[in-house]
Amino acid sequence: MKDQPDEQNEALSFFEAMKGVQQHKHDKADLSAQKTKDKLNIHYRRQAATLEDDKVIDGLSDEAVALVESTEELVFANPGVQLKLLKRLKQGHIPWEQGLDLHGYTVDQARDQLSRFIFDARRNKCRCAIVIHGKAHSSGSEQPMIKSYVNEWLKRLPGVLAFCSAQAKDGGTGALYVLLKRDK
Repeated sequence: MKDQPDEQNEALSFFEAMKGVQQHKHDKADLSAQKTKDKLNIHYRRQAATLEDDKVIDGLSDEAVALVESTEELVFANPGVQLKLLKRLKQGHIPWEQGLDLHGYTVDQARDQLSRFIFDARRNKCRCAIVIHGKAHSSGSEQPMIKSYVNEWLKRLPGVLAFCSAQAKDGGTGALYVLLKRDK
């Protein structure tokens, strides 16, 4: 019971200490301002998505990519592709059935052509194709832009299992053998 008077004294001293202090009027959340922000955010995202559609076709972007050297050998395989199969592809032992030459194309044109070519090759049940991207020696450009983009695009295209630089007789580092998935 001794504790009770101390509690009362503490409560009284608290109220005495708070004398003259005005209660803070809490700002109520302005939900209309948040809704306006959300609408602006949605509008911005829609506008950005519309702009992005112009730059992305079939999941292939024309944004900057890591540049590769004109003499650099390219090799890529999706998970699950057997090493033995990749080795046969690299040695040119899997005959290519269709080809695409991208010499003289702009980046946008090359993207469109490559996307259509891979789609058509798969539809025609092609197992292996060749894509000639060139080395950029005659274009005046020091970097092989089309080669760099093709390297990235093929990794993103559905149905591409693997690709690697071609044998010298088929264009060497200026061309790629592309192994395609066959649909059942």
